[in-house]
Amino acid sequence: MDSVDVDRIKEREIPFQELHPNPDQAATAAAFLAEVEGVLATGALSPCLLRVRYDVLQLTLQEIDEALGELGLHLDNSLLPKVRRALYHYTEETQRANLGYPRCKGNCLKQVFAKRYAQIEHGCRDQRPEHWRRYL
Repeated sequence: MDSVDVDRIKEREIPFQELHPNPDQAATAAAFLAEVEGVLATGALSPCLLRVRYDVLQLTLQEIDEALGELGLHLDNSLLPKVRRALYHYTEETQRANLGYPRCKGNCLKQVFAKRYAQIEHGCRDQRPEHWRRYL
């Protein structure tokens, strides 16, 4: 890898709130993010601390934070983690702009969930044959 590639790869620690119905939020987040395109590695350091490694040209920390929020996980919003996240969001957005990659226009969260949604077995799939679905 050259120096440009090394600068693209980010490794962040994401803290979660301790008071939550899911006592192991980091493991839940790691399992979800392991299948997301652009995430290179994930691991739960503790029940409330996640380490994630990702390519900033494919995915940003802000998109990861939004996706985890959509899953119902609660990020730690105390002062220091909040300021740290804001700084990471700003630097990643600036890095992407300097490299000529546009800012996501609202569909990034859909892209994160699309692959995961297709793999999960859920009740939203119609089991009837195609010709029965269009009958009426």
